[in-house]
Amino acid sequence: MSASGPAEAPSLRLFKLLRSAGLTAAFAESCTGGLCAAALTAIPGSSEVFLGGVVSYSNESKRELLGVADSTLARHGAVSAEVVREMASGVLGRFGADCALAVSGIAGPDGGTAEKPVGTVWIGARFRTAACERHYRFDGDRDAVRNAARDAALVQLATLLSSGHATERYGSDQA
Repeated sequence: MSASGPAEAPSLRLFKLLRSAGLTAAFAESCTGGLCAAALTAIPGSSEVFLGGVVSYSNESKRELLGVADSTLARHGAVSAEVVREMASGVLGRFGADCALAVSGIAGPDGGTAEKPVGTVWIGARFRTAACERHYRFDGDRDAVRNAARDAALVQLATLLSSGHATERYGSDQA
């Protein structure tokens, strides 16, 4: 909490940045299943800035709807920097937005491996020529992982918009 009250919700911060800059956004979501889009569209006036999103839960939908390459999925897996980069590019092209975010992860309770345990999430953000893919590891149950991924994604895109450039091409955060 700040002296002026509770911290601003990530969705409201992103909305204000988009609106004040006259920008539009599109989202590509896998493990969050539309939570990022739901958070932004819960704000009155969001139709001014949000063009749409794709929930691409399966690898097939990532390929068919977002243009993620078979070779990328085969080589790196759906939960990877390379895949969220291609998801973000694909959703930008599909909607013609100014910026995009993409989320892919393992929310659990099953599906994790030693290399990619439950709670592993990759988030990609794109704005003009800038891109940033970051790795996160969230603790908790399925809902906790999905909600943490939603908030991290909205913050990551807002941070990229605020800076105007990628501050870190590949990053990692432990949450």
